[in-house]
Amino acid sequence: MAIAPNPELGILFHAIGGLAAASFYIPFTRVRGWSWETLWLVGGIVSWIIAPLVASILTVPDPVGILRAAPASSLFWCYLYGALWGIGGLTFGLSMRYLGMSLGYALALGACAAFGTLIPPIYFGEFGNLFQSTSGIIVLAGVAICLGGIAICGLAGVHKERELTDEEKRNTIKEFSFKKGVWVAMFAGIMSACMAFAIAAGKPIADAAVAAGANPTFSNNPVYIIVMAGGLTTNLIWCLYLNFKNGTGREYFSSQAPVLLNIFYCAIAGITWYLQFFFYGMGTIKLGEKYEFSSWTLHMAFIIVFSNVWALALHEWRGTSSATRRLITSGIVVLIISTIVIGYGNKIGADEPAVAVEKTH
Repeated sequence: MAIAPNPELGILFHAIGGLAAASFYIPFTRVRGWSWETLWLVGGIVSWIIAPLVASILTVPDPVGILRAAPASSLFWCYLYGALWGIGGLTFGLSMRYLGMSLGYALALGACAAFGTLIPPIYFGEFGNLFQSTSGIIVLAGVAICLGGIAICGLAGVHKERELTDEEKRNTIKEFSFKKGVWVAMFAGIMSACMAFAIAAGKPIADAAVAAGANPTFSNNPVYIIVMAGGLTTNLIWCLYLNFKNGTGREYFSSQAPVLLNIFYCAIAGITWYLQFFFYGMGTIKLGEKYEFSSWTLHMAFIIVFSNVWALALHEWRGTSSATRRLITSGIVVLIISTIVIGYGNKIGADEPAVAVEKTH
């Protein structure tokens, strides 16, 4: 069953998802007495296992049965891309640790937006088709504007690095390390782009959910069960390794930390984190199959917008010059403009005939 595109609603869903993604790390800052690997794994169990299962059960009839009947190749690629994306998610958390929300999001998501947006249509042989229609050209222009906005945000972060002393940086970001953070953020961005491939690989599962009577808006939810399982695998291995290496495994049961309160904050973080993909899936469906690739750009843009709002609220830019603050504000404005351009391209493209291209792996 096909669903009529609704670009305005699709952009709204992406905005909500972006807000969730930009906000999920805030509850982690309330955790006390736990190492990073401990809080990351506890929050991850909620976001990678519990939340996808609950969301699917509530929105899709018999999601377990749908997955059992799904093509083995689709399950395999979803899991594999999910595992690779999980590496990106793991290192993304480290980028927040070393760079803070503003610079960490800008650098990591800059790479993520570029790779996650452009590689799928190139891989599936659809990129050239985008130049054959007015709407396609407009959407590509919006993608270019978005990448420009991300670059401006990154430049603002570089200026911040130059203007503040190490002590001033650590007043807001305790483990600030620009050198470590840049490498981690770039790697995280590239690996996180695998989510775009995972969603594409899960299309047979999403189609099966619709055939089983699910609302097409929620058809990606069963896909996330497999993708998140892949993400859990890589994160679980790494976090348990760090627990063993650093002797932090005892923290899960230590009386020296508020365990129950920590679990609560980690659960809130995990649920908030998953909501980004819950709304991302709905936003992708509403934008329509023809320009669903632009969903990734919109998602990244909204995350950076809201993460910088949080960064300003948490005073991460305190002590910087007015020129640097104008630069980060300009970057946010450019990102907002990019979402408008992409949305307009999707809107006029909804009435254009799609070019059929067979997708294979």
